[in-house]
Amino acid sequence: MEIHIGNRVADVTLVSKEGNKVRLSIDGKPYDVDIVMTENGSCSVLHDGNSFNAEIISGEDHRSYDVNMFYRSYHVDIVDTQKKYLRMRKSAEEKQDDKIVAPMPGKVVKIPVRKNYKVSSACVVKDILVSEGDSVDNNQVLMTLDLLKDDSYE
Repeated sequence: MEIHIGNRVADVTLVSKEGNKVRLSIDGKPYDVDIVMTENGSCSVLHDGNSFNAEIISGEDHRSYDVNMFYRSYHVDIVDTQKKYLRMRKSAEEKQDDKIVAPMPGKVVKIPVRKNYKVSSACVVKDILVSEGDSVDNNQVLMTLDLLKDDSYE
């Protein structure tokens, strides 16, 4: 999932959860934490022998939170990446651009080689700008395309 903390965007994945023990991946880096939630919205987090306490105030949509910690407040939004991807894909289908961009932050797992990709205009791949294993940011250009003047392409 994509988490926005102020101006920072982080890719967070819940790897495993067993009781209070949680394994997370934040921007590809693994974290093992012990989290205890209380009824009043506070939580205690234990990570690498350090204890952190935070007050968490949930927004009505349960997708945004205000977190008070270390005498500071942080506004946190959880972005539904599937909805964001579908929204971006729908707008991208309206007009083919001369590039293909990453719909969300992540890691390039595999670059499939196929004869045809779903595009809305005739084009050919000009350059592939990423490699397997690369981390990419939201809207990072992955490929550039040469748009063809007519619809005759192989």
